[in-house]
Amino acid sequence: MSQATLSISPVDDLIDVPRQIRVEKLTPGQVVEISTRTVRDAVAWTSQAQFRADENGIVDLTRDAPVAGSGSYDEVSPMGLIWSQAPESASRNVFNTPVTEPLVTQISVRGTDVSLGGELVQRLAADGVTRREVREDGLVGVLYLPPGPGPHPAVMILNGSGGGFNEPRAALYASRGYAALSLAYFKAPGLSDYISNTPLEYFQTGMDWIRRELKPAHDFVAISGQSRGGELVLLLGAAFPEAVSAVVAYVPGAVVHSGQNACDPKIGREGPTWLLGGKPVPHVWEGNRTATWAPFDEGPAPHRHEKAILTALQDPEAVARARIPVERIQGPVMLLSGTEDGSWPSTLYSRMVRDSLREANHPYPVQWLDYEGGGHTILFPYVPTTQLVYAHPVSGRISTSGGSPSPNARADAESWPGVLAFLRDAVAARASGTAGKASAKAAPVIKAANAVAAAIDDATVAAKK
Repeated sequence: MSQATLSISPVDDLIDVPRQIRVEKLTPGQVVEISTRTVRDAVAWTSQAQFRADENGIVDLTRDAPVAGSGSYDEVSPMGLIWSQAPESASRNVFNTPVTEPLVTQISVRGTDVSLGGELVQRLAADGVTRREVREDGLVGVLYLPPGPGPHPAVMILNGSGGGFNEPRAALYASRGYAALSLAYFKAPGLSDYISNTPLEYFQTGMDWIRRELKPAHDFVAISGQSRGGELVLLLGAAFPEAVSAVVAYVPGAVVHSGQNACDPKIGREGPTWLLGGKPVPHVWEGNRTATWAPFDEGPAPHRHEKAILTALQDPEAVARARIPVERIQGPVMLLSGTEDGSWPSTLYSRMVRDSLREANHPYPVQWLDYEGGGHTILFPYVPTTQLVYAHPVSGRISTSGGSPSPNARADAESWPGVLAFLRDAVAARASGTAGKASAKAAPVIKAANAVAAAIDDATVAAKK
């Protein structure tokens, strides 16, 4: 047998840490197959690819691409064997239940006279991170706290139209030093099964609870949301500016939307989503002269929800009425989007938000990471990105989140370090007092129609494609 060796470094670490997978002492030019198997919430996910050893008998996934067409991915990617995994039976759940259980990947190397095995462990929760359920003040949440007494800066995490909790992101935020409250607002015990008629004051209560119970460092409470949650965090920043220290909006909306796929069937998908002071917040489908669901409803599955949204954006007056007044936000804003988003045009929406803030001379940092070819599901590094088609958790409609595995993996890998750097800088500014002083320089609120004029033109062009 060959004297070949397999090394994995580090073997056991947080999920956002890249690993080096390296095979040595092969015959120069020898081809070996490297395969993986990870059981994720009782479903096995697998990948494989072939690699050719260099003149020194080494295969190193940090520098070597697979043999063309030989496996699950094609380019140089140190963690390609992880993000290219596909489930052996239908599943989109890439984490364990509970999420604090580590993900253990078995790695095998096979070739002529070569048979090697190793293990790679990914964790969402670092040693000392604690979890507890929150059922106070009418809130339904799960709190993850970093090790140590604190105080820690805080982040409130909000899910999208699937509802429920986003515990994986909360656990990872806590592992990186933030008190993280994953706050459910529908489709969780004691809450409505639907997003329709959700009061914004519920989230204000959540931020009040964080400040009262956790006493976060520097009184820093950021809000982080994805998809409908991305729309929501921008809306909350505008509605309750003094309560929000920073906004992280993953694939957000720039306008308020109706209930859509997560609606209460008795109210309908064109009914309101958010309430403020007991009254519906105006949304883009309301009184819209161009909006139609036909591009989403018609034709074979999977459906692309973004096509229907683009029809709604062709009515400038409806867009102006529904535009989120982001210039009211009193803190830094981070936007993350993908150009091939299948759920809604997050690149266009992020541009609208950025342009509104720019025109208002927003005195705080605004960062926008836009990923070419990326879809709607921007998560964090080194999870599978292959499952693009899904049944919506509420409506059951078979849809596509858009993008493709490789660009989606790039968005995952690059966005998370960007978010951490953004929050680190926001906390530092808050601690130094510079964040509060900047607000006095804010420009007057601009008219909504002016803020979105250029974006309407973009939407019209995109809708015709």
